[in-house]
Amino acid sequence: MIIDRIENAHLYYALHPRFKQAFDYVGQIDIYTIPVGRHEVDDDFMYVLVQEYNTKLKEEGKWEAHRRYIDLQYVVQGAEGMGYANIHHLQQGEYNASKDFLPLHGEGDQVALKSGCFVLLFPEDAHMPGMAIGEPASVKKIVLKIAVG
Repeated sequence: MIIDRIENAHLYYALHPRFKQAFDYVGQIDIYTIPVGRHEVDDDFMYVLVQEYNTKLKEEGKWEAHRRYIDLQYVVQGAEGMGYANIHHLQQGEYNASKDFLPLHGEGDQVALKSGCFVLLFPEDAHMPGMAIGEPASVKKIVLKIAVG
């Protein structure tokens, strides 16, 4: 897992051949007016999910991980807690290949993601997004799904 501010995105281009394209996409769109929903970027290699929601209490959260895609989650407005643990420290459920979704159970840590911050989540990074920091609040987030290979 990597957490940083969007202005430092260039530091991570060399980690994956599609990271520059992903960060460039974020810089080229109007992040405030792009409609909620799925948007295609590069066939099956990259797509974006634009989300607006209210954060939830930790008790309502669910651990997840992905095998086929790396998540680049960028908080446009608001703030949220992001649960984090290595998948090997949690109990793994049954992987759903059609949804690229691995449910997990157990305990982990939580970090705060504020407006202007992003997190890169790799296949070994279990995460619990959308957690409230204090009381539930509104968040707008852009999630780029970047093919691992």
